[in-house]
Amino acid sequence: MNQLYSDISLYGAGFMEAAWVVLVITVATIVLSWVFGLLAVLGKRSNFVVFRAIASFYVWFIRGTPALIQVFIIYFGLPQLGINPSPFMAGVIALGLNSGAYVAEIIRSGLLAIPTGQFESSQALGMSHPETMVRIVLPQVFRIILPPLTNEAIAALKNTSLLSTITVVDLTLYAQTIISTTFRPFQFFIATAVIYLILTTMLTQLSSWMERRQLRLS
Repeated sequence: MNQLYSDISLYGAGFMEAAWVVLVITVATIVLSWVFGLLAVLGKRSNFVVFRAIASFYVWFIRGTPALIQVFIIYFGLPQLGINPSPFMAGVIALGLNSGAYVAEIIRSGLLAIPTGQFESSQALGMSHPETMVRIVLPQVFRIILPPLTNEAIAALKNTSLLSTITVVDLTLYAQTIISTTFRPFQFFIATAVIYLILTTMLTQLSSWMERRQLRLS
């Protein structure tokens, strides 16, 4: 027990800082993934062949290659183009691109779940296409895709551990740093797992609250 109190006093603040880094990366990744996902959906639904080809290739490539390789491609590849992002920025871009491909498929499946008759009925009532999307379609799509979006957000949170490979001081790298000096991997990896569990539970509870709120509003 004395050892536990000693570890908390010595390393607790560092774990909290690392957890904050994970949260910031996760939020930035979620925002970027929604942007990339929406652009990919619009591209795949575009009338222009080039846009459809780019969007399809993006989704195909990201879903078919490991996230860690994508992190390395961004981190080591952008400097070859004269762009030198920090490890933090390279990691956020890589995870945003990775998650965006899955978000695109989630949004696409949500749109496919909406009966085409609703579009026709809205047009018959004199509503424009943007008005139909905002007032009729998107609220329904959001309710449909909220659970899979939550799962993808949780996956994005857990993928932040990959950024330890490019020197981002997240929970994983911080734990590895401590282990290299204390030689006690079990305790500190367990502590890391517990913090990740807390963070993922917070995301799940937030999603559940949003689902209940949508049900009350509908």
